[in-house]
Amino acid sequence: MTSGNLFSALRAAFPANLEGVAIETADTPVPLRYTWRDLERGTAMLANLIGSLELPPESRIAVQVEKSVEALMLYLAVLRAGHVVLPLNSAYQAAEIEYFIRNAEPAVVVCSGANFGWVSKIAFLAGTQHVYTLNDDRSGTLLDRAAFQPDIHEPVARAAGDLAAILYTSGTTGRSKGAMLTHGNLLSNARVLKDYWGWQKGDVLVHALPIFHVHGLFVASHGALLNGSRMIWFNRFDARAVVARLPEATVFMGVPTLYVRMLAEPGLTRGACKSMRLFISGSAPLLIETFNAWRERTGHTILERYGMSETVMLTSNPYRPEGARRGGTVGLPLPGVGVRVLDDKGSPLPAGEVGHIQVKGPNVFKGYWRMPEKTADEFTTDLWFKTGDVGRIDEHGYVTIVGRSKDFIISGGYNVYPAEIEGVVNELPGVAESAVIGVPHPDFGEAVVAVVVPRPGATLDGAAIAAQLRKQIANFKLPKQVFVVPELPRNSMGKVQKNLLREEHRGLFVR
Repeated sequence: MTSGNLFSALRAAFPANLEGVAIETADTPVPLRYTWRDLERGTAMLANLIGSLELPPESRIAVQVEKSVEALMLYLAVLRAGHVVLPLNSAYQAAEIEYFIRNAEPAVVVCSGANFGWVSKIAFLAGTQHVYTLNDDRSGTLLDRAAFQPDIHEPVARAAGDLAAILYTSGTTGRSKGAMLTHGNLLSNARVLKDYWGWQKGDVLVHALPIFHVHGLFVASHGALLNGSRMIWFNRFDARAVVARLPEATVFMGVPTLYVRMLAEPGLTRGACKSMRLFISGSAPLLIETFNAWRERTGHTILERYGMSETVMLTSNPYRPEGARRGGTVGLPLPGVGVRVLDDKGSPLPAGEVGHIQVKGPNVFKGYWRMPEKTADEFTTDLWFKTGDVGRIDEHGYVTIVGRSKDFIISGGYNVYPAEIEGVVNELPGVAESAVIGVPHPDFGEAVVAVVVPRPGATLDGAAIAAQLRKQIANFKLPKQVFVVPELPRNSMGKVQKNLLREEHRGLFVR
């Protein structure tokens, strides 16, 4: 019986010549070149270290570190060792990390050295047995310990339905949910995208995305590894530096924010993009102005697609012909993926009608970690997943997302949940209530804005509230503007009319 371990499938796609360059760093003090053999040996040593801990099957391994090639190796090593990776945004603060660790109960936590003091305290108090450090300069106790391990390792056999990763997402309640993704979910999606996006021999990927979410860790990394393609690796996005490396590459994946910033670089020309085969955008809505400006400037049409933490990729504009890519849409359902649009009563809607988007396919997650009731609520009786997005499918099958019934904001490619931020704001001294909304932003797609009502007799300052929030929540969740108002607009039922607030502040960041 062939193992369903995702790592085994990725490893099988490595080139026959393991001495070729797999990953080249673009922003380290000295460029580093990792061969395919380096990936094989490095993941083996890390997997052997994990194996030496004699953990229970499918133990969770939480990782909150800065982006590095070694962090990618750690992810692959967790898969190789048969355990479950829990990637966490490096911007998360103590209260957020405490919730994730208490909820997931990881056997191992890996954090950056600078955060070891507070992360280890949280982890040990929650019962975690092992805490290691990993820094983006190839230092840390994780690598120190792994250096003594053998560089040969037999991947642990896993079934397609076994857990590979838990990605924390959230709902409008603000309580984070762990989406359980299996080896089969991730591998099936990677294989579909390899064919659909025309990955070919000689492709080179510019990898400039974070690796704690679907886009950078799964879509980009799996795509290059499954094709045996070299990656030009940026630990941090720098528009000018990325543009300078495009002549050596063929594929780039980014969120709309990255495209906006590259368009501001004089070096972005048709000549710079001459060798490029494909530009892909996702994780947030791409403004039609950006779509058109990119095509005019580079001669390339950005391919937009649609996915979620719970499903990886669901739809994509066509790879060929390039002229079939439609701005403002997220394309067609991927092969093997079902997408349907229903009304409020659960009845299918005709083409062009706006309703609730539901999906089905081998890429759809197993459920929410330790939340059986929530999992049951999010699936229909015929096992379609309710995405919480609102959209339409036209007569040609193109899907357009028009809103999000779950009321979350996508800013710079990151999901931001208003209820979570409102809960923090409402605990601040002098705050009676608040409403958090998303408004259009030319760089981030959407910007977070907070509207706050003071308690009777209290005097609040928007800048002071923002400064306090900076100490409590991740930067990508921070409101870019805080307004203090006497009251929030409400309908006859007493519900806050966020649509009125969004309309009022719609032009706030428009250039």
